[in-house]
Amino acid sequence: MILKKLPNFKKLKKIVMSNLITGIHHVTALANDPQKNVDFYAGILGLRLVKKTVNFDAPEVYHLYYGDEDGNPGSIMTFFPYSGIQQGRKGKGMLNVTSFSISEQALDYWLKRLEKFNIHYKKPQQRFEETFIYFEDYDGLSLEFVANSKDERKGFTYGNIPLEKSIKGFYGVSISEEGYERTAGLLSTQLNHTLISENGNRFRYSASGKVGDFVDILCTPDALRGLGGGGTVHHIAFNTKTDADQLLVREAIAKVNLNVTPVIDRQYFHSIYFREPGGVLFEVATVPPGFSVDEPKEHLGESLKLPHQYEQYRAELEKVLPKLVIDLKTFA
Repeated sequence: MILKKLPNFKKLKKIVMSNLITGIHHVTALANDPQKNVDFYAGILGLRLVKKTVNFDAPEVYHLYYGDEDGNPGSIMTFFPYSGIQQGRKGKGMLNVTSFSISEQALDYWLKRLEKFNIHYKKPQQRFEETFIYFEDYDGLSLEFVANSKDERKGFTYGNIPLEKSIKGFYGVSISEEGYERTAGLLSTQLNHTLISENGNRFRYSASGKVGDFVDILCTPDALRGLGGGGTVHHIAFNTKTDADQLLVREAIAKVNLNVTPVIDRQYFHSIYFREPGGVLFEVATVPPGFSVDEPKEHLGESLKLPHQYEQYRAELEKVLPKLVIDLKTFA
């Protein structure tokens, strides 16, 4: 190993490791009715239905992906909608809030739009010099709009929402923990995040420092422990650029004994999974191959896409899975 003999090898390795995680890839949650899920995220929020596929572990259940026009990492909210699922409970040891980024000029628009469709929300509040609105989807999943002028990403709209008012992608997420130290240590050491802000019991970390990648850890020792179910987040995925980068991350996670999985092919990205010290399921997902691997960008999300192992059961699955409709007129 000639490289290890070089005097700057440790410094070089640190630089390489620091670029492995580039932000948030996606957030996956549990829902109940798949059509109501489409109505809320594609209809009311105006996100693009990027991919309509199935849960690889339970193919009779949809896996729905929403995001921006291209399905870029950092914009992807996904759901497993299990009809009749028991309601979950938010609490410590869970990712409790997912925040979307909007422009400052869009704040009033979204207040009026939430009122129009009878979506309960809390009045605008301040945090870290940012203005946010808290609201919940039909399953009680905790969401926020964060108004800011720093996000230069282009949003998406089916035409039912003005483009300048549209959601740009994630702003960040909030994780509640018994204490922040162990989770913060994992983020800052193995996942190359940096502490960028703190206030009271809230500690904000980011891999890139950019809007969309903020991970807030909240110390909530007196809270009940969360329970998975409808209206809760199943896992968060962090973004890495290549398969080679992912293997380096996996090596780093394995060294701290967090029982990381082998690399799993998820058709649109490759994944590894592990639970962070507080109990939240973390994933690290690659950028390639992307959502255009099995349908062109112009037609993303229009037809049911199945992984190769389930293609032989297509006829049966199409009978079991309910038909989904994006009703733009109702949500104009």
